[in-house]
Amino acid sequence: MDRNNLPPVAVNDEFEVEITSMGKTGDGVTKFNGYILFVKNAAMGEKVNVRVTRALPNYGFAEVVD
Repeated sequence: MDRNNLPPVAVNDEFEVEITSMGKTGDGVTKFNGYILFVKNAAMGEKVNVRVTRALPNYGFAEVVD
């Protein structure tokens, strides 16, 4: 895989984000270092701790953790 296409996050990374918009399927959307993350069960305006569950070259998926 081309190193330039690696996402800036890895599966199981955890960090705090603020949900800035909502996706078409109802997931919260945020950016982490310019990288788009879709966060299941998060609402716009929330600050939440998330864990990355899938990291693709251009976007990823995360879930809220306690």
